[in-house]
Amino acid sequence: MNLKVGDIITFERMFTKEDVGMFTKVSWDEGDHHIHPDEQGRLVIQGLLTATLPTKIGGENNVLARTMNFEFLRPVFTGDTILCEVRIEELEQKDNNRTSIMATFQCTNQNEKQVLKGSFAGIILSN
Repeated sequence: MNLKVGDIITFERMFTKEDVGMFTKVSWDEGDHHIHPDEQGRLVIQGLLTATLPTKIGGENNVLARTMNFEFLRPVFTGDTILCEVRIEELEQKDNNRTSIMATFQCTNQNEKQVLKGSFAGIILSN
């Protein structure tokens, strides 16, 4: 495992109308604002689609999540570029195959406005 307490992992993503369409089919979150563009031609991204950004750290490190806390601060629109910053707050070896992890995160848009913040905790499973 390459993670250490204090590590900050960053990545960014721009969401598209196709992303919203696929997530709408999977989640059944069919609010009008996710289906009908605003006067600028943008759709509002589902909150839980935005929340997939901090879970990327879990996918890359074999984390089995136990808790996830999200605070949605402002809407995200198609075409927005979101920068996600995940900070490793705690790591504790449980046994040879498991390490507990707790991390905090914040996501900001291209205008440097915070759109999402929160934390997650779980177990890193080793092979």
